[in-house]
Amino acid sequence: MSVTRITTRSYSFRAAEMLRQQGVHPVLARLYAARGLADAQDLASELNALAAPSGLLHVDAAASFLADAISAGKKMVVVADYDADGATACAVALRGLRALGAQVDFIVPNRFEYGYGLTPEIVDLTAREKSPDIIVTVDNGIASIDGVAEANRRGIEVVVTDHHLPADTLPAARVIVNPNQPACGFPSKNLAGVGVMFYVLLALRAEMRRRGVFDAQTQPKLDVLLDLVALGTVADVVKLDANNRILVAQGLKRMRAGRMHAGIAALFRAAGREARRATPFDLGFALGPRLNAAGRLADMSLGIECLTTDDEGRAWVIAQQLDAINRERRDIEAGMQDTALALLDRFSPQDKATISVFDESWHQGVIGIVASRLKEKFYRPTITFAPAGDGLIKGSGRSIAGFHLRDALDLVSKQAPALIEKFGGHAMAAGLTIRADAFEAFEAAFEVVGKTWLTQSQLERVIETDGALEDAYFTPQFIELMDAQVWGQGFPPPVFCDEFRVLNQRILKERHLKLLLEKDGRRYDAIWFGHVDNLPERALVAYRLDANEFNGVTRVQLLVEHVQPA
Repeated sequence: MSVTRITTRSYSFRAAEMLRQQGVHPVLARLYAARGLADAQDLASELNALAAPSGLLHVDAAASFLADAISAGKKMVVVADYDADGATACAVALRGLRALGAQVDFIVPNRFEYGYGLTPEIVDLTAREKSPDIIVTVDNGIASIDGVAEANRRGIEVVVTDHHLPADTLPAARVIVNPNQPACGFPSKNLAGVGVMFYVLLALRAEMRRRGVFDAQTQPKLDVLLDLVALGTVADVVKLDANNRILVAQGLKRMRAGRMHAGIAALFRAAGREARRATPFDLGFALGPRLNAAGRLADMSLGIECLTTDDEGRAWVIAQQLDAINRERRDIEAGMQDTALALLDRFSPQDKATISVFDESWHQGVIGIVASRLKEKFYRPTITFAPAGDGLIKGSGRSIAGFHLRDALDLVSKQAPALIEKFGGHAMAAGLTIRADAFEAFEAAFEVVGKTWLTQSQLERVIETDGALEDAYFTPQFIELMDAQVWGQGFPPPVFCDEFRVLNQRILKERHLKLLLEKDGRRYDAIWFGHVDNLPERALVAYRLDANEFNGVTRVQLLVEHVQPA
């Protein structure tokens, strides 16, 4: 297991005081200051506080091109990625473009047959099945040099909308909209694929207003798409900067008010969650995985149909199917995890900076989740591989803070040019394909990069907390206030930390530790999920606050994140 230590976030007392003077709750003022905010304006969640679309490089060219295509009655096909961001981006594109008068269909490739992105094979399939004039990519395409070339050869024009990091060469598409492409000055580099597509629609609608197709009264409302934008943004684990927090807050507001699409309402119901209390946690851990399961084990067109149908009955049938696929995914994952832990039986974290594992029996669609679980357990950049046919294996990687996974793969491919067939991704998650017989060589090369880039202290898991919480705030009302804020990736939910006396501890269901803790003469119920080891009598506890409802009574309980002796 990895070494873990608890630390307290530092914050500017002056920033906290300024926020407090602007009317922010004193505890929230301290939490926000610790997350780098100093002005209550950065907390704005209204739509008029969004960064303007015009700042997105080439978005006006995309709007003009699409407006021309709509007026000429040209046929468009959306080519989507097969994860929750790709599915929501596809649904946003279809609903938005149709509302603006476009003739548009979609195709979502089966990841096991066609791989990732706009490949020449997918262009061929799209041309045969849909014969489009224009292909619009969502959440992919920035690396699709060969696919775009194939589309150009066939006379199909391509609009790329993506947020992934570009390579040195860009595809020769008609237009590329991506906040991460060179020379793009857009203030939020963290838009998810669905966020980029939403911005393209905003620019397109503005262009059509300029052309007199609509006016402010007759134009279609695009804010109805924000539940989809929020889901894709949270599920893709992009950083919730100020702009993304607005998109998510607006989407959650619609869900809580019951103004959401039939498919999202059905996913809440299938997950046993209440939409009127929707939180980012629900989107990331209940709805997202059910949507992702289709792309992992079956075909994401099922997930896209769930998000694009307006028939509540049909949405409910699909949501139940997605729920069943997700249960199957969990069973497969549990088996793969057991195999992985057996393979890593002799793994000693102190000697290694990275983990690479491969097993013949593994399922390509689930390796990413297994990589994520192993990374959590050992706190090392981790890549898990599964067979991909034709003597190839596919890897999915997850990283830790301070280790840019895509750049690491780039370095491996430069140092050993024949090793990696193809790769792509982000700082924290990436994918690659190698030959099965090159696994050991890759493992060694990846470990060299890990050893070079990572220090011993970076390989220690640090649980950052917000320090002690005053007794007065252990209330359901304070928890409600915190739950109303948008927390998530890059804007972490509050974790407090204090010294407690452990009055009582017992094991629940052989898996969890139920605790009675005491501080300043007050007693608190607490639970530590997935832990059964006995605690010392005095302990430093890092915890989150939770309102536990039972028989109509709401009580505060502490959800333990980590414990060390006081």
